[in-house]
Amino acid sequence: MKFTVLPREQVATILASEPRPLGGLSAKYHVTLTEEERTRLEALTQQGRIAARTLKHAWIVLKADTGPAGPAWSDAQIREAFSVGGATIARVRRALVEEGLEAALYPRRPAPRLPAKIDGANEAHLIALACSAPPAGRERWTLRLLADRFVTLAGESVSYETVRRTLKKTCSSRG
Repeated sequence: MKFTVLPREQVATILASEPRPLGGLSAKYHVTLTEEERTRLEALTQQGRIAARTLKHAWIVLKADTGPAGPAWSDAQIREAFSVGGATIARVRRALVEEGLEAALYPRRPAPRLPAKIDGANEAHLIALACSAPPAGRERWTLRLLADRFVTLAGESVSYETVRRTLKKTCSSRG
């Protein structure tokens, strides 16, 4: 690879000669609303009780509309008018163009949680182990000892943190 060192003045003139859109960075996703979408968003913004995030995203989409009926505001104008960051505007634009109006307005559902390693039968087994006599040379069970000794009915081992959460949930005392 070969690099060329340019004087600072030359770099400034090159950057100044590049065309820049109004409002700073160019919008990668151009929003064009149908009349039906525009009517729905205007009705949504005039409702009494609505989530603040949904309302703000509706206003962003309305003002970013580059269609014939839209104001086609730049990102800088939207950012200043609604006190939102550039990343939020870009995220709303992207969601609208790629996934549709619903995705732009409403938050995504959180990712599903992993299934619990310890179910009711395993929990009873763990509690029975915790209530039993500790190993030889020990005065009481520790979480790490319980985790090392305990194996689920499916044959999986668990971490001491899983043991702690399970015992805390059952309000049991280890001694």
